[in-house]
Amino acid sequence: MGVWRIGADVLARSSFAVSPLIETVAALKQLGGHPTLPGQRAWVTAQLPAYRARLAADPFTAAFVKAAFPPRWLPDFLSTPPTDVDGTFRGELERVRATPPEVARADLATGLRGAALPPELCGPDLSDRAAELLAWVWTRTIEPDWPRRQRLFQADIVSRTQRLSSGGWAATLDGMRPGMRWLGGGQLQINTYDHPPQDVSGAPLFFIPSTSPRGWVGSDAPFRHTVVYPCSGILAEPVRRTPPRALTRLLGPVRADILTRLESPRSPTQLVALTGYGLGSVGGHLRVLLDARLVQRRRSGRYVLYYRTEDGDRLVALQRPGRHTGQEGALPVQETIGRAPSLHLSRGVR
Repeated sequence: MGVWRIGADVLARSSFAVSPLIETVAALKQLGGHPTLPGQRAWVTAQLPAYRARLAADPFTAAFVKAAFPPRWLPDFLSTPPTDVDGTFRGELERVRATPPEVARADLATGLRGAALPPELCGPDLSDRAAELLAWVWTRTIEPDWPRRQRLFQADIVSRTQRLSSGGWAATLDGMRPGMRWLGGGQLQINTYDHPPQDVSGAPLFFIPSTSPRGWVGSDAPFRHTVVYPCSGILAEPVRRTPPRALTRLLGPVRADILTRLESPRSPTQLVALTGYGLGSVGGHLRVLLDARLVQRRRSGRYVLYYRTEDGDRLVALQRPGRHTGQEGALPVQETIGRAPSLHLSRGVR
């Protein structure tokens, strides 16, 4: 199995990040026929005609995607970790463009396992043309939807930093992507492939959510390493919760929806991603619920998390079918949900 040896200093300097380039590479893999989760299938179907037309018209593109995305392999120069957590697509693309062509060819040759590179990939402009393809995928298929995807990725990061603060790195890393788990003793199993252990001490890790159903790992040794993982929950077909009808009549549909979703602490960004309402709308309704003492808030690192108070819990529980007791709405003691402990993010995790 593939194992990374990681020191405590590496985890202390690790960060969650959002990467437009990583998401573009994930999209290119999906357009090339790699596995896709249900929530992405309609998007793939809509984009395939233009993508296939480009393959047919450009021999370089056809040869490149075949060489770059064989099973169980992704060239490092396409999965270079971002240099910061707020990188732009243009900045990340320049790192691909700056890859020496001989380095890019060596990466591709590794994935071909001894097969010769096709002649279309042997020119001096390999990195430039790969960057052009990525720019085409970004502009045509990702950029129009990027604000929504970015909100969903940020919501996923908030959720995982909450888990980190309450359960530590073992709880956060286990199951982050298929085959990945914390073994203890400074060892992180990154996949189940038969690879020799790799020492990544001294370089920070970036954990990046994406729409890839499996994710991957990348390395820019000895400077930084990447774990790309499936963004939890949002990639299945969206399920729209319907708040109880009486609660909707009492509070209005938006406030009822928000209150129903606050069974666990969430940030305004998470609520925007989950509900589809704008940030200003969510913020305004949270203020009303806060003034009514149906929710409370606390700071967790750089995030503000909202959660239901006991009165908010009781109000939601009273609207559930079969929850009325006949005693003026009184609920058994176990129906009152206790509050979660205060959350604090580990130093170095952003």
